[in-house]
Amino acid sequence: MADIHPTAIVDPKAVIAEGVSIGPFCNVGPDCILDTGVTLRSHVTVGGHTKIGEGTVIFPFASIGHEPQDLKFRGEVSRLEIGRNNKIREYVTMNPGTEGGGLLTRVGDNCLFMVGAHVAHDCIVGDNVILANNATLAGHVVVGDFVVVGGLAAVHQFVRIGAHAMIGGMSGVENDVIPFGSVMGPRANLSGLNIVGMKRRGVSKDDIHSIRSAYRMLFADEGAMSERVADVAEMFKTVEPVMDIVGFMQSDSSRGLTQPDTGRHGK
Repeated sequence: MADIHPTAIVDPKAVIAEGVSIGPFCNVGPDCILDTGVTLRSHVTVGGHTKIGEGTVIFPFASIGHEPQDLKFRGEVSRLEIGRNNKIREYVTMNPGTEGGGLLTRVGDNCLFMVGAHVAHDCIVGDNVILANNATLAGHVVVGDFVVVGGLAAVHQFVRIGAHAMIGGMSGVENDVIPFGSVMGPRANLSGLNIVGMKRRGVSKDDIHSIRSAYRMLFADEGAMSERVADVAEMFKTVEPVMDIVGFMQSDSSRGLTQPDTGRHGK
């Protein structure tokens, strides 16, 4: 059975699974689902149509699932889905979707959201993602698996961040970031590749070498970007990580691509 502190307010219509722990002064709304082993430490508010996956732990003063910060929102039914085994630290805010973004915000599994992080409406966040203290995602942002967003970084609405990318602290990210890319700066530029992240994820030395070579070709000074992408796709068609970058660059997007700083290609 669930362990619910007597000071917590849990709507009788909420779905509370076995093994859930709801601490002092928490508030859970009627359209919320808490899966097995979810823990709300204390002073956590969960509202809206929100589902929280198995084993996720939410720390004090987090606000989860309440109305999105979008002036176009008119109270339409929208959802927030949070996956399994996430750690959501103090003062984190996560909002549900809006009509303009499919009415869904989704967070994957095994993520860490540090103090004050924000996930806005209609974001799609992959697995094993880390948002450091006060990192913020604007609406409609898509974040791939194993991305790390540094402290105080801000990601512009509709930006895509490819898997395994690294966003430096205090960066302002206005454009899409390729998989395995590393960006930094107040108006972020590519500073190279996330080599450390690749090694931690077990990417082979041969694949890392191929990714570095492909990166130099993709962001060379010669030719049009479309030509360089086509050349890389042909040369590295059997190297899956490189083809992940190619597929990302060829996908539709409302934002441009984050580019390297002059003179920093190929780091």
